[in-house]
Amino acid sequence: MTAAPAAPAVLDESEADLEALVEFVLRHPRLAVLGGAGISTASGIPDYRDDAGEWKRSPPMQHRQFMGSHAARQRYWARALVGFRALGEARPNAAHRALARLEALGHVRGVITQNVDGLHQRAGSRRVIDLHGRADRVRCMGCGASRMRHALHAELEALNPRWATTGAAAAPDGDADLEADFSAFRVPDCSRCGDGIWKPDVVFFGDSVPGSVVERAFALVEECDALLVVGSSLMVYSGFRFARAAARDDKPIACLNLGRTRADELYSLKVAAPLETSLGALVEQLEARLSRRPA
Repeated sequence: MTAAPAAPAVLDESEADLEALVEFVLRHPRLAVLGGAGISTASGIPDYRDDAGEWKRSPPMQHRQFMGSHAARQRYWARALVGFRALGEARPNAAHRALARLEALGHVRGVITQNVDGLHQRAGSRRVIDLHGRADRVRCMGCGASRMRHALHAELEALNPRWATTGAAAAPDGDADLEADFSAFRVPDCSRCGDGIWKPDVVFFGDSVPGSVVERAFALVEECDALLVVGSSLMVYSGFRFARAAARDDKPIACLNLGRTRADELYSLKVAAPLETSLGALVEQLEARLSRRPA
């Protein structure tokens, strides 16, 4: 068991912050990124937790609840029919683009994302490990058939036309802040096997991340020199374990996040600053240094 590193240098947004991040990246040429919901908030996708790491709203759907209750599935899909628009219409923001550029420049080997929105891929990141799956796909829990989520939503709209125009505030992961009588909402079974349950191809709370995905994520951390945590409180163990593994192997960890995280005592550097501007400035500084190198 290795000794815990010294207390992290918690910096305010300033030129010193940027310089510290630049030096961290340059000292560790093979960097793994562990990202969370904070990366996508500027794309209009709400997050779950506040700056103290506490829930902003009721915890999301549990796997056992979804699988064991038709009423829970009615509530889930009715709310998703309204709330998924925010996820479906979201576009990558400056933070996603900056991380893709860091990969293109050779500084980042890959991104482990706890998000399910697919925005890293759309921004141009090539090596992305979707730790919790992808919300744009659904899978039958009976026969394993899969389909794109927009096709299921079209079927849900046809079966429940009045719900398509219901207004409600968007919530994380395609949910909506909507309370109503969902008992008449019609949820189709899988047409391939006849009675299978359609579930988003994501890891619900209380579910387990597939072993093959966990192995790929650990392999990325192992092959890299250091870990950069971006926009995540790491309150969920599925993400926190990778910070713990890096610390166990004496790999430096830096964090760019607004607010407290579960791994604060593990960081050698913590910068509290807006992600989009900080990551964009980081890329500019690295590109400027690269341009000044002799040919």
